[in-house]
Amino acid sequence: MKVALLAFLGLFLGALGGAALGIGAGLAWVELFKTTSFEGYSGMLVFFTFMPAGAVIGGIGGAVLFVCSPFATPRLQSSGNPCASPTGKIRVSIVNLTKSSQLCFAKM
Repeated sequence: MKVALLAFLGLFLGALGGAALGIGAGLAWVELFKTTSFEGYSGMLVFFTFMPAGAVIGGIGGAVLFVCSPFATPRLQSSGNPCASPTGKIRVSIVNLTKSSQLCFAKM
């Protein structure tokens, strides 16, 4: 559930940032290539081409970045598998993961 929420947050923030960057890129395009402003053509080019493209690219990039971030995956202790038992029996232990506890059932 945490990963899904992070993906949605990344999608939302990435789309906002990408749309803003798309508007900036579109305005730069209009100025650089002297696009005509007849009947609002340059504004339509910016807001109907560059802004949606930037929002899509930014949304996908933001979702991937947030899901692959180290905050999305729990950090295990450095001693290896904390649930491992040398006898092969199911062992119940509490694993401390950054201020929260998680119950671990492992059959080793």
